[in-house]
Amino acid sequence: MRENVGRPTIDDVAALAGVSRSAVSKVMNERGGISAKTAAAVREAAAKLKWVPSAAAVALRGARTRSVGMVIARSTDLLAADPYFAVMISGAEQVLAPLGYGLQLHLLGDDPEAEMATYRKLARERRVDGFLLTESRIGDPRFALLRDLGQQAVLIGIPWQDDPQPHVQSAAPLRGVLDTARHLLDLGHRRIAYVSGPDDRVHTVQRREAFVTALRESGVTPTIAGARRFDSLEARTITEDLLRMPDRPTAIVFANDMMALAGMGAAQRAGIDVPGSLSVVGYDDLPIGEWHYPALTTVAQDLAAIGAAAAVALLRLLGEERPGQQPDIPPTRLVIRESTGTAPPA
Repeated sequence: MRENVGRPTIDDVAALAGVSRSAVSKVMNERGGISAKTAAAVREAAAKLKWVPSAAAVALRGARTRSVGMVIARSTDLLAADPYFAVMISGAEQVLAPLGYGLQLHLLGDDPEAEMATYRKLARERRVDGFLLTESRIGDPRFALLRDLGQQAVLIGIPWQDDPQPHVQSAAPLRGVLDTARHLLDLGHRRIAYVSGPDDRVHTVQRREAFVTALRESGVTPTIAGARRFDSLEARTITEDLLRMPDRPTAIVFANDMMALAGMGAAQRAGIDVPGSLSVVGYDDLPIGEWHYPALTTVAQDLAAIGAAAAVALLRLLGEERPGQQPDIPPTRLVIRESTGTAPPA
């Protein structure tokens, strides 16, 4: 330890206790994540040096950043190609910006360790007041981590296995999927394929199971093809494989609109008429689907309202006095356009 030339500092306490500066800060601010043995050593060193945090420093650390964090574990190329997150973020910003809050967005590739490290870094450096979480996962480790870090967070989606994580979701989130199954059956389709997203996503499992159950109740067993990512290129490849089957499907339902548009393009390049020979359904109701030809039949969810509702819920957890009204999130619903039609003759 260096020789003191004035009042003791946090560095002096850290050196005497044999710990890091951040460990001293956590102990003195009761932020958790430090063993009892280490905490005792820090307090003993602080008492020996007669050191206490300055009131100004404590006040500064306790001050709000007026920033909300969002960490998205997807590659930048997928984000650039899919406006799903942009629409959701626009809804959140409609709530945050008028109250002087900024959204701190961190785009990561598919790297779980980097994602968890980012949450730790943002919490440790107190760069945000709380987090908006997207895409609930099976066995999701983020909820426990953020609780351990003392961070408020709201999930957009449904937690796996009734985790107490605060969350927002569409009213009747599976209604649109069930309506899709009924729509295709009413059109006479019996050879139906479902191209789902990654199996570690909660909504992937829930939507697929609801769709499969609805069809099987009518005596139809769909073909299931799982994509490793919500990726248009992979959707095109899967579609090409499905269309090579001897009894190829007459209808394909995709996990999102961008995958559906890629699949539709693959069918048209192969000379298959949509919807004359193949019906296509997407999910999300992104604006591009309405202006494509043929216009895309899809399940609509109000992404802007979901983003706004999540922002309001988080601000309330943070004690914001003026978070605004909690927006109503409408049920998911099937929007029927030109890409679905009567099943072709067997």
